[in-house]
Amino acid sequence: VQLEVSGGGLVQPGGSLTLSCAASGFTISSAVMSWRRQAPGKERELVATISDISGPSNYLNSVKGRFTISRDTAKNTVYLQMKDLKPEDTAMYYCRASKLGGDYWGQGIQVTVSS
Repeated sequence: VQLEVSGGGLVQPGGSLTLSCAASGFTISSAVMSWRRQAPGKERELVATISDISGPSNYLNSVKGRFTISRDTAKNTVYLQMKDLKPEDTAMYYCRASKLGGDYWGQGIQVTVSS
């Protein structure tokens, strides 16, 4: 099982970024996929999940209406589209797959929102 994360970087407040999580070794439709983030000095928090049962769900209150989780099963990839980014969105972002056999994490990717 591998999760390859890409798309992070530096963006100005109000800007947009899309993170990608390309999975291999399993099919994303067999798992609950989620994006999580951790800011310096803070605990890791759930941003959003997507699954066959629940669809896109469990959005963090502070990102509702700005972030969208989606997936492309043909590409076996999960996305996090982030709009109207705020400095408080600055964090290391992680992709996680929860499936029978355990949880699997992709490498973290930095998102920095700053002018």
